[in-house]
Amino acid sequence: MPGDLLPTEAELAAEFGCARTTVNRALQSIADDGLLERKRKGGTRVVVHPARKASFNIPLIRREIESRGYTYAYKFISQKREHPPKTIRALMNPAHGVRLLHVKALHLAGEKVFVIEDRWIDTAIVPEAAEADFKEISPNQWLVENIPFNGGDLSLSASIATEEEKSLFSINSPLALFTAERRTHNSEHATITAVRLVYAPGYRMEIGL
Repeated sequence: MPGDLLPTEAELAAEFGCARTTVNRALQSIADDGLLERKRKGGTRVVVHPARKASFNIPLIRREIESRGYTYAYKFISQKREHPPKTIRALMNPAHGVRLLHVKALHLAGEKVFVIEDRWIDTAIVPEAAEADFKEISPNQWLVENIPFNGGDLSLSASIATEEEKSLFSINSPLALFTAERRTHNSEHATITAVRLVYAPGYRMEIGL
């Protein structure tokens, strides 16, 4: 019934004779459809007023550029292990004192910058990222191709171009730029990465429903 608390994963696994990980995946899939509410230490409940949830795939920036008829190019800017600023710590909740991998890069459509990728990755959650060479492959492409994710959140806004962004996009006036900020997590709800994508003036996002 709506609002009811479900048995624990261990209890369900014993009842149905399957692995606990199988139960976890099944419950998470139903939760992703908006029918269950899952809370750490609070258990899993049937949603009282279920709402249909939109789902999305992480887009591959290279594919988007090529689908628009442009030649894709990738330009690496920097890759450092840094103590994250307060805003990133609040988003990713890393272990105290841990340095995160901070990667900045450009994606070009032809000879023009299409989007600036400013990304933080928690290598304690994704240790493989520490060995990736982001001078050769974008973090966007590497993560999409190598690391599964279980969910996340996406924020879309218009942000006034910083001096660095104005320089990279070769603009003089303080234009408002389409900005996407996305965070993804794994099946244990640990944050894998947080990224800020700032698009060139005139960008239009198309989303299929």
